Amino acid sequence: MNKKLIGSMFLAMTLLWAAQAQSEETESAESSQETASSPQEAASSSQEAAPSSEETAAPKAAESLPSGLGWRVVRVLEIGSSGKFVHMVLVDLNKEMDKTVYSAAINQICGKATEFCRIRFWTQERSIPEKVTPTAEQLKQQKAEFLFNKAAGIRQTTWSCAVNPDRTQCVKY
Repeated sequence: MNKKLIGSMFLAMTLLWAAQAQSEETESAESSQETASSPQEAASSSQEAAPSSEETAAPKAAESLPSGLGWRVVRVLEIGSSGKFVHMVLVDLNKEMDKTVYSAAINQICGKATEFCRIRFWTQERSIPEKVTPTAEQLKQQKAEFLFNKAAGIRQTTWSCAVNPDRTQCVKY
């Protein structure tokens, strides 16, 4: 029952966040284009002008991230036209339970974020979604998720039970 409750709470939080992001979409897009005060926001604005954020964001992210640390950004997808992005990250399968690998990715990708940052982690590249919203099967394969949303007061990392075997602190997606 505890797993169901945690799963329901996670789903409710995700739906609430999605609804909030949708309602702020117009405001955020306008303000991020006008103010782009942080490097991440400036990069987001330049990605919005590009023909396809998937085609241009992933190579830029791969070039700017260190290699050999047990993870790499596969793609960066924009949430609607909000100027907010989800970073899809591949973690080496042999590093799946090493939380320092996840922390390194979080620090590298979200370290300078002042308003919003979201990262989803997988260990199988074929499971990484090409759209912002994963399918049920892709969610089952997800290993962790980091979400920072200053407006909502959220800064948390959620672990799958495959990474964090403590059933009281993990989510079965």
